Amino acid sequence: MSNEVINLRKGDKVKVGFNNITVGLGWEPNEGTGGTFDLDVSAIMIDENRKLPNKDYFVFYNNLESPDGAVTHTGDDPDGTSSDGDDDESIIIDMTKLNPNIQEILFVVTIEDAVSKRQNFGQVRDSYIRLVDNSTNKEVFKYELGEDFSIETGIEFGRLYKRNDEWKFDASGIGYKEDLAFFLSKYFTGKIEKN
Repeated sequence: MSNEVINLRKGDKVKVGFNNITVGLGWEPNEGTGGTFDLDVSAIMIDENRKLPNKDYFVFYNNLESPDGAVTHTGDDPDGTSSDGDDDESIIIDMTKLNPNIQEILFVVTIEDAVSKRQNFGQVRDSYIRLVDNSTNKEVFKYELGEDFSIETGIEFGRLYKRNDEWKFDASGIGYKEDLAFFLSKYFTGKIEKN
């Protein structure tokens, strides 16, 4: 196997083939857009019915680890300045610990307070999602979103999904004019307590 990174295009689906994964996401606000951008990455772990088994399988800055211990969020970067060209936020996944009911993990990025700050992904550049094999510390797949989004405030960057007992990655790149609460309500049927 070569050490070359496989660059994905929107809609590409690839077999993952490794169990200990860092999903890194990065972005840069366009110069002169004013104000700080707080982009937040979340992992939404869903079952065969495309629903969260319970709200704790929604891993984000206020819930840093899934109940099965398989998915860990490394923490919020509230203004995107701590990355210095590297990943802004990361999620670490140990597939060997994954609850067997989980069939899919969606990776979404939303802009905090997008409406009040009048921010959207049209003001963001160089956004990407990448998968690193933690056993070798090598980046294996990378999907750069390009300039496809203008008015969107939430994007599903990609998803890991299970087909025939194999895990694959889909470079989905689906934009929404929505916030974090939208994704929770889409995949969770129970009641959410506000902090």
